[in-house]
Amino acid sequence: MKERVLSQAVRLLCTGAAIGATLGAMPAHAQTAQPAEPAIQRVVVTGSAIKRIDAETVVPVTVVKMDDLKKQGINTVEQVMANLAPVQASQGTSQVVGLSTGGASFADMRGIGANKTLVLLNGRRLANNAFDSSAPDLNMIPFAALERVEVLRDGASSLYGSDAVGGVINFITRKDFTGGTVTLGYDKPEESGGIAKNANIGYGYGNLDTDGFNFFAVADFQKQGNVNGLQRPFNTRYPGGLSPTTSPANYYQAGDSYNPAAPDCTSAPNLIPGSTGTDCQMTTSSFVDYVPKSERASGLFKGTFKLPQNHELGLEYLVSRSKVSSQIAPVPYGGLVMNRVRPDGSLNPFFPGNPGAIAAGFAIDPTFVDETGLPAGAQPGYLNVKWRDLPNGSRADQNTNRQQRFVASVSGAAAGWDYSAAVSYNENKVSSYLMGYSDGGIISNGVLNGIINPFGEQTAEGMALIESAALNGTVQTAKGSTKTIDFSASREFGDWVGAGRNAALAVGGQASREEFMNRANTEYAEKVVASTGIDPNLLNEGSRSVYALFAELNVPLTSMLDVTAAVRYDKYSDFGDTLNPKVGFRFQPSKQVLVRGSYSTGFRAPSLYEINAAQTYTNTTQHDDPVNCPGGTAVPGKGTATNCGQQFQALFGGNQNLDPEESKNMTLGVVYEPINNLTLGADLYYIKLDHQIGSLNENEVFADPVKYAALYHRNSAGNLSTDGSQCPNPATCGYIDLRTQNLGSLKTNGVDLSAAYRIRTAGYGNVNLALNSTWVHEYKYQNSEGGEWNQNVGVFSGVGPVFRWQSSAQLNWNLGEFGAGLSARYKTGYVDEDPEYRVPSYTTLDTYVSWTQKKGFGLTVGVRNLADRAPPLSFQQQTFQAGYDPRYTDAVGRTFYVRGNYTF
Repeated sequence: MKERVLSQAVRLLCTGAAIGATLGAMPAHAQTAQPAEPAIQRVVVTGSAIKRIDAETVVPVTVVKMDDLKKQGINTVEQVMANLAPVQASQGTSQVVGLSTGGASFADMRGIGANKTLVLLNGRRLANNAFDSSAPDLNMIPFAALERVEVLRDGASSLYGSDAVGGVINFITRKDFTGGTVTLGYDKPEESGGIAKNANIGYGYGNLDTDGFNFFAVADFQKQGNVNGLQRPFNTRYPGGLSPTTSPANYYQAGDSYNPAAPDCTSAPNLIPGSTGTDCQMTTSSFVDYVPKSERASGLFKGTFKLPQNHELGLEYLVSRSKVSSQIAPVPYGGLVMNRVRPDGSLNPFFPGNPGAIAAGFAIDPTFVDETGLPAGAQPGYLNVKWRDLPNGSRADQNTNRQQRFVASVSGAAAGWDYSAAVSYNENKVSSYLMGYSDGGIISNGVLNGIINPFGEQTAEGMALIESAALNGTVQTAKGSTKTIDFSASREFGDWVGAGRNAALAVGGQASREEFMNRANTEYAEKVVASTGIDPNLLNEGSRSVYALFAELNVPLTSMLDVTAAVRYDKYSDFGDTLNPKVGFRFQPSKQVLVRGSYSTGFRAPSLYEINAAQTYTNTTQHDDPVNCPGGTAVPGKGTATNCGQQFQALFGGNQNLDPEESKNMTLGVVYEPINNLTLGADLYYIKLDHQIGSLNENEVFADPVKYAALYHRNSAGNLSTDGSQCPNPATCGYIDLRTQNLGSLKTNGVDLSAAYRIRTAGYGNVNLALNSTWVHEYKYQNSEGGEWNQNVGVFSGVGPVFRWQSSAQLNWNLGEFGAGLSARYKTGYVDEDPEYRVPSYTTLDTYVSWTQKKGFGLTVGVRNLADRAPPLSFQQQTFQAGYDPRYTDAVGRTFYVRGNYTF
C-alpha cells in the first residue's frame, strides 16, 4: 500500500506542467482513491545516495519533464535553463561574440558562479569546457535523448564534491527504449534572421525483462541562423558599443583627437560625433551578431544487459559537436604612427596638411615626440592614428567544441545491498578559428610609410597591401579529460527505534584524474595579438588526482520525523584534503504538511584553469583614466586622446597561490496540500561563500583608484597605454592588474516558491497549472577580505544584476490526443550599469497546440514570445552586444515553430 500511495504522489508532482512541482512535496492522502498499481522499484533521487522507494527526501528537488518542454518549442538545454527560477544567470552561446568562450553555455544557480553548479548526466559528471575548465558546456548534452531533468536546489558537496555548492542539475536520459521515433522541427522568427531547424531520430531494440537486453541510439541535429547587428534596432536606442578607433581614422599628437569626418561624422558609416566636437566614434555594435550562427550534433548510444543473479551491465557512449560562428567589428588599430615623409624622401600623400591630403585640423608640431620616446621607425613630428581595418571586413570566429564520454557500469543487489559501480572517460576539445583579422606589422608599416590611407579611399598599392595582410587561421586549441572510477551501495537496516520505518545507509567512493591543456597557435597568434588579446606563447596546462569517500545515513526517529546525515572526505593531489558534513530532517506531522531542512558545508578547490591560466593582456571597455582624466577632463599636461574615453590594457591570468573557496548552506522548507491535487511549497535557502575566487571587475577598479592603487601599473610617462602590441614592456605599456585572486565573502538568501494544481474531468480533459518562483531577499559580496559589502539584488553591481523575482508559470490542457498550453516567464527590473537608468521588468509568453497519437504521427505548432516583447534597454558594457543585455533576454523576438513526430 505504501509503495502505491507514494508512487501516485510522486507521479502527480512529476507530470503536468513543464516545470513540475517539488519532487516529494505531495502528502500521500490525496491519492488514496486511485486504483492500485504494481510495486515500484527503489530509485536514487538527485541529492541522496540512498536507493529507496520513498522519494520524499529532505532536500528540495524540481523535476523538469522534457516532453512538455518540447511542446513549448524548446529544443536546447540552454533554453531549459532559462525556464528555471533558481538559475540567476548563465553564460549563453551569444557570449561567444568577441569573448573567446568557445561558444560554451553554462548554468549558474543562485548567481554564485557556474563553477559552483554541478552538472551531471545520468548521475555522473561530464567533462568541463576545455577553454577554462570551469564547468560543462550545456550545448554538449544530447537534448533529444533526455527524459527529464532533476534540479537539486540545495548544496550537496557532502555527496557530490566541491562544485555542488550552488546546487545540482542532473540530466537524465531514457533508461531503455524500443521502437523508433523521428522528429523534425522548424522555427521562423517574425523578423529577419535566426531561422532554426532541428531533427532527431532514435531507435531501440530489446526488452530488458523478456529478452534480457535493451539497446537504443538517439541522434540529434540542430542548426540556427545568426541575427546580425542590423536586423534588430536595439543598438540604435542609444549610442552603445562605441570605440574611438574609427574609419576614417582619428589622429592626434598630444592633445585632442581630430577626424576628417568631424564634427557631424556623417560622411562615413557607423560614426557618431565624439565628445570634443573634433573627433568621431564608431558604433561597433552595428557589426556584432545578436545571435551567432550555430550547428550542433549529438549522439547517445546506450546498452543495458541483464546478468545472472539480478545484476545489470550498462554501456553508454556520448559524442557531441557544437560549431558556433560569430562576427564583430573589423580589426581596430589604436596605436598606429604616421610619418610626414616617406622613406624615399617624398611627402606622405595622406599626412594631414601635406599637399593633396586632408586639412591638418590643428597646428602640427614638427618636433613632436611622446613622453615615452620616439616609436620605432617614426620621425619627429609624427601623428598618432587610430584606424579600423574596414577593407578586410568584419572579424569572425568559428568555435568547434567536441565532447565524448564513455561509461561502463554494473549494478544490482548483493548480500542485501543495492550497489552501482562504473568506470568513465570524459573528454572535451575546443578550437577557435579566426577570419577577417590582419597582420598588425604589415598594417603598421603601411600607415607609417604612407602606403595605406587611414583617412579615405585606398590607392591600388594601398589596397593590395591591406589584402596581403589578411589572416585566417586557428588561434588556439584546448583539451580537457577526466578518468573516473566510482562506486556506491545502500541498504536498509530495519526499524532501529520503533518508528515504523527502516533506517538506511549509503556508502561510496570515487577516484578521478583530471588533465587540462590550452595552447595558442604561436605563429598565427603573434600576428593577431593586438586585436585578440591572446598571448602568442599561451600554454595553460595542469593535472590533478582527486580521491573521495562518502557516507549517508537516514534514520526515522518517529513515525513523523526522519533525520539524515552525510559526510564526504576529498583529497586533492594539489590542495590537500577536506571533510564536509551535511545534516537534514524531514518532518510530516500530518498527511497535509511536510517540513524539511538541512545544513551543510562546502569546499571548492581552484580549477586547473584558475591556477594555470597564462598571463594575457587585453583591452578594457572605454574608461577615463581616474587620475589623468577625472570626470572626463584631462588634467594639465595630459592629453585627452590618450587618457579620456579610452580602451586601456588589463592583465588577466591564473594564480598559483589561490586558496580554496569554503561555503555554508542552509535550507528550511514546508510543503502543504490544503485540498486534493493542490500542492504549495516554500523553501528558504541561505548560502555563505568565503574566499571567492575571481577577478575584480574593471568598472570597480576604475571607480576607486585610491583603494585599488596597487592594481594600476603606469608607463614611464605616468599613463595607461592603449597599444596592446607593446605590452608587456613596462616602459611603454601601462595596465591594470585583473588577475585571478581570492576576493572576499558572498552572502545570499531567499525563498523558492512552488504551486501545482491538477483538474481532471471526464468530458473536458485535464488541466495542469504550475508556478515556480524565486525571491531573493539578499545578495551581497566583498571585493576583498573584510572589505565593504556590495549590494547586488535589483542592482547591476560587478558584472551584472541579481533579480529580486524570477518566475515561471505553465498552464497545460489535454484531452485524448489533443493538447494546448500557455507559459510565462518573468524577471523583475533593476538599476542598470548606468545608475541613472532603471531596466524595466521582462515578461514573455509562449503558447502551443498539439495533436499526438500514441503510435504514429504527432504535430505541435506554437509561438514563442507571443507578445513580441523586445529586450528592455540596458547600458551594460559587459558583452559586445549593445542596447540590451543578451544574458537575460532574447533578441530573436516573436517566433513561430512547428514540430512533427512519427513513432514506429
